[in-house]
Amino acid sequence: MDSDSVRGLDRRRLLGWSGGLAAAGVAAAGAQLVEAPPGHAAPASAGPGAVPPETRPGGAYDRFVAKLAAEDRFSGVVLLSHRGRTVLSRSYGMADKEKGIRNHEDVAFNLSSAGKPFGAVAVLQLAQQGRLRLSDTVGTHLSGFTREIAERVTLHHLLSGTSGLNTPAEDLRRVFHSRDEVYAFYERWARESKPVAAPGTPTDHAGAEVAIPALIVEAVTGTRYWDYVEKHIFERCGMTGTAFRTRPQWLTDERVAHSYMRQADGSRVDAVRNLDKGSPDPHQLGKNPGRSFIDPPGDGGFATAPDLVRFAHALGDGTLLDRPYAEVATAAKMPLAPRGGGLTGRAAPADASFTSYTMPISLVGGQWVKGRAGVNPGSVASWNIYPYTGWVGVVLGNYDDVPFQEIIQQEIQAITGRR
Repeated sequence: MDSDSVRGLDRRRLLGWSGGLAAAGVAAAGAQLVEAPPGHAAPASAGPGAVPPETRPGGAYDRFVAKLAAEDRFSGVVLLSHRGRTVLSRSYGMADKEKGIRNHEDVAFNLSSAGKPFGAVAVLQLAQQGRLRLSDTVGTHLSGFTREIAERVTLHHLLSGTSGLNTPAEDLRRVFHSRDEVYAFYERWARESKPVAAPGTPTDHAGAEVAIPALIVEAVTGTRYWDYVEKHIFERCGMTGTAFRTRPQWLTDERVAHSYMRQADGSRVDAVRNLDKGSPDPHQLGKNPGRSFIDPPGDGGFATAPDLVRFAHALGDGTLLDRPYAEVATAAKMPLAPRGGGLTGRAAPADASFTSYTMPISLVGGQWVKGRAGVNPGSVASWNIYPYTGWVGVVLGNYDDVPFQEIIQQEIQAITGRR
């Protein structure tokens, strides 16, 4: 469930808090994140102050990613959107090498942890409707948890990454064969969570913090998490290329990128076509995301780059949440060690960083960068939102041995000018 490490990158630097999509219409920004639906070219009249040269086609960011792709060090899609209009969209490499299908803007990529904010939005929708409270304890809605969890850990603790919980290690080599099998396993797995610190203590990316809220969404709505999110988030946003796809769909749908895992001998293998192969990464040794059949409740999914921009737009214009609850989603909760943008670590420095609901938020060069990232064997994903200036940056890839931090750093530099 927690696939946030990449070959050659310390997992502690790429925490579950790392990178990705932020909510729009942030309180601190005091403005809409985007002003028009995505998918339109930036107007030629836009001045360099509004659209920095480094973000444009042929600019520094474009050249950086193109060089990586030419060296076969990146395969996927990058997109920069300013106030809902596409400034830069590039696609490189193959979505399916066996069938000769190239990556393009409408290909969906595995999100891994970059899909976790969908769960937070689902919870906040129900809070907005008065069907639950963020102060509700786990036991308010679920049975089968120990008293320490049921009576002390709240939804706020879970969403803000301060539950004090830990969950058992996952069986990374197990091959699942149905949605029901995946659901039964992770429902039981969530109930095996253990308190390792007092509620309110920052927790190192505990799987329980996304699994338990997903179960609460199901208990309140009577709907499976996957189905709820697809109907009440993806459909509302017009995210037609985004879904919780099953392994058979991953194998057959030409609009879904296959994940190519780097092996110890230097070769890359198609994860979904080679379930006997696994990652050599010591932090997820032997893992293959294709074995999961479908991503666990609260995690993952497959999304296109334009759809992630649509998600940001929908948060900003009230499609998903009223403005007060959109502000709650991304308000600073607890200070963190300095980090920047999509990823932690020195590659993307920040002036200050904080927890929010299932995503980190950072101050970089005097403006907020709010987002989420995820890494699985054979894939990388990041969505960053710059609410002061109306930018959205998306990186989706189907290689796992890419210089991910450096790509995010270049994105941040191009948009903020911060070096």
